[in-house]
Amino acid sequence: MPDQTTARPSERPPTINAAAAARPQRSGVINALRRPDEPRSLFGEILDWMLAPLLVMWPMSVTLTFLVAQGIANPPYDRKLAETVSLLVDHVELAHGTVQLKLGIDVGEVLRPDAAVTTSYMVLGLRGELVAGDTDIPLPVDEDQSPGPPRLRFDKMNGAEVRIAYTWARLGDEPPVLVQVAETLEGRTQLANEIIKGVIVPQFVVLPVAVLLVWLALTRGLAPLTALQARIRRRRPEDRSPIDARGAPEEIAPLVESFNDLLARLSASIQVQKRFIADAAHQMKTPLAGLRTQSELALRQTDPEELRRSLRQIAAATERATRLVNQLLAMARAEHRGAEAPSFEAVDLAALARETVLEWVPQAIDRQIDLGVDVAVDAAQVFGVPLMLRELLGNLIYNALRYTPAGGVVTVRVGRDLAGVVLEVEDTGPGIAEAERARVFDRFYRVLGTRAEGSGLGLAIVREIAEQHDAVVSIHAPARAADPKLPGTVFRVRFAPASFGGSSGPR
Repeated sequence: MPDQTTARPSERPPTINAAAAARPQRSGVINALRRPDEPRSLFGEILDWMLAPLLVMWPMSVTLTFLVAQGIANPPYDRKLAETVSLLVDHVELAHGTVQLKLGIDVGEVLRPDAAVTTSYMVLGLRGELVAGDTDIPLPVDEDQSPGPPRLRFDKMNGAEVRIAYTWARLGDEPPVLVQVAETLEGRTQLANEIIKGVIVPQFVVLPVAVLLVWLALTRGLAPLTALQARIRRRRPEDRSPIDARGAPEEIAPLVESFNDLLARLSASIQVQKRFIADAAHQMKTPLAGLRTQSELALRQTDPEELRRSLRQIAAATERATRLVNQLLAMARAEHRGAEAPSFEAVDLAALARETVLEWVPQAIDRQIDLGVDVAVDAAQVFGVPLMLRELLGNLIYNALRYTPAGGVVTVRVGRDLAGVVLEVEDTGPGIAEAERARVFDRFYRVLGTRAEGSGLGLAIVREIAEQHDAVVSIHAPARAADPKLPGTVFRVRFAPASFGGSSGPR
């Protein structure tokens, strides 16, 4: 049954909360610092995930640039050191058993020191004596004194780190002579810094521009969402038509579809509520008018016998009104499929049939009808709501008792076949013509020519409950009729295999 506390359509708030829509978008940093219970900004989330890698990659880029710059700055200086060592080796000579450095120009001019670099050299003789140069240059630690191309190493000289190129030169059959050239690292560092500045400085310009472009791109990319939000906010509260997703991003199409599905279910719920109110108002007019007429007539009666007759009619009218109200409420409960709908569970249909038949035995006795139950299986498990299944069977029994004349028979059967669990209610009444069978399940429809009392809601409730349980209800003629004038009717409800065993729920 629809929730009676639900606001009327005219009182419903807009789909999108105006306060939430007016809330400013959070940037990435603000979004990251928000409290856990605060709403999350999609704009801020995307901005975080786009800018965070940039902020992480930028220090890595600076570090890699520094290493690459050092790799670029070292080779030219190393080649210069090696060429200087080779030049000195070419001018080392052995004269009268003495090693001499004979260079036509000043060695300082060969080394060409500048303001950023300090260069020193050393030439050791056959016995390790200093032939020329600076004694502060440390000696190599390797013991390999074979002549060859100049070698390079890093070392310490006067507390400062230097780059040293050295080689061993052999003069005839004499022991090798050591030639070294040392150079401070200021020039290399200065060149590496120039390379780093040439790469990093443009990044300080490019990074803010990239952030600005990302911001503009996000603003432009989320513009369709803003437009969709504005369209939804402009909708009237009673407008529950599907939202047109044209122009919206493809990624939010599932969200729009889900929202449209919610609108459809909301519309269906409201329609059920309106239909219930309209049906109740329409159907209650006649019983209430009859009660008023009978009560007014009883007030004017002076004859006790006539007064009792009026009271009996009032009691009968009250009973019919009560039955009508109960059926309207049952129909509302069956049609309501909201979150408050009862949960499904495993139900023994055979036991439920026995209990329900016992409840209707007194009425069957009053009508002089033989009411019985025939259970062909010990247990017939279905998956459903016991209260709704009891209502379904009760309406079938009530319908059979109303149309079966005195002395007739009404039988409730529960069985099982290859297609599932079968519930049948057979009577020996006048039967239902095939042309009428499709319409007897409509609301308030009654077979023409019938004199039985009723509201025309019982079979509509049966069909609604059957649909809720994925069951199929059908009407058949009995296999044999004892009285040709009373062919009888069989109402059969077949529960599909998926409906029992506890594996499915309400639709």
